[in-house]
Amino acid sequence: MKKNIFGQYLIIKKLLIALIGALTYKTFSTKRFNIQGTSILNEISNNNVLFISNHHTYFYDVIAMLHVFNASFNGREDSVRNLSYLLKPKSNIYFIAALETMKESLITKILSYTGSILIKRTWRESGKEINRKIRVEDFDNIKKALNDGWVITFPRGTTDNYKPVRPGTAHIIKSTNPIVIPITINGFDEVFEKNSLKIKNRNKSFSLKFGNPLKFDYNESIESITSQIEKIIN
Repeated sequence: MKKNIFGQYLIIKKLLIALIGALTYKTFSTKRFNIQGTSILNEISNNNVLFISNHHTYFYDVIAMLHVFNASFNGREDSVRNLSYLLKPKSNIYFIAALETMKESLITKILSYTGSILIKRTWRESGKEINRKIRVEDFDNIKKALNDGWVITFPRGTTDNYKPVRPGTAHIIKSTNPIVIPITINGFDEVFEKNSLKIKNRNKSFSLKFGNPLKFDYNESIESITSQIEKIIN
């Protein structure tokens, strides 16, 4: 059985993506979900692409992106209609997630197998503020994932939009020179519960929009790139 770069069985990963997709398909196939800009996904490389996004919920942000990426990869434009795209999911999509969050429950462990790059946060753990160095293996795993495919990151590292963008994303950009695509999500915090799979409002609209590739001067400082990301995320 074939494995991916992190030793996960690809057949299991694809089955889990299809299962999660099928269980949540009704939620995202509604007309209340507006998708824009997916044409860009068919114009970019198959690897070394970094998606940077604002962050509303622990689960539904990533699940929505998995739907949209795979629908686009299978010929849909700005649409997730007709769930047959789940029969052939893209297996080299990864997302950066906090180790402590993705080990909490069976749901998080299942979602983790669909593509998470588990990292130890350097500034917070178990609800407490901390200060520790980045683990070398975390950064190496992110670079490994970029070499293999697409990586989604949430530069704030939290669903709290009042928190600053962390410098980690700037470090990734400077050291790997990826294609950087911004994603803007809106309304997810009004439709979905932040830390569960519950839907709290089935009447409100929500959206996901892709922007054009961003250009950075890789000779700029970490602080400068972080500041630019802050403006984009806002």
